[in-house]
Amino acid sequence: MTIDFETIKPYLLPAGAAAYLLLRYFRFRLARKKLPALAAEGAVFIDVRTPAEFAAGNRPGSVNIPLDEIAGRAGKLDKTKPVILSCASGARSGVAATMLKGMGFRQVTNAGPWQNTL
Repeated sequence: MTIDFETIKPYLLPAGAAAYLLLRYFRFRLARKKLPALAAEGAVFIDVRTPAEFAAGNRPGSVNIPLDEIAGRAGKLDKTKPVILSCASGARSGVAATMLKGMGFRQVTNAGPWQNTL
């Protein structure tokens, strides 16, 4: 059986996008299951959205550190405590997670949308 590339070419981008979204969905779902245990360990919940987005709705007890301030304010965080990051979609919190891991934070979880942390 041979597959003609030109025949499947129009379906590759939508199929790739669907696979990516499905992967994100399951990754955030898995992260959400870990949150109660991490909270019991004293996790810090950080919302990396803008102050205006944070003011419009946030997880009670979370700290607002906008993504563009993470590098400058990371020194005030305890590297030994779990850090749970959230934003509007999971994209900015994913960037923040990569940054914190690069700075030596060991337990960093991207929870995705802030509603996942409720």
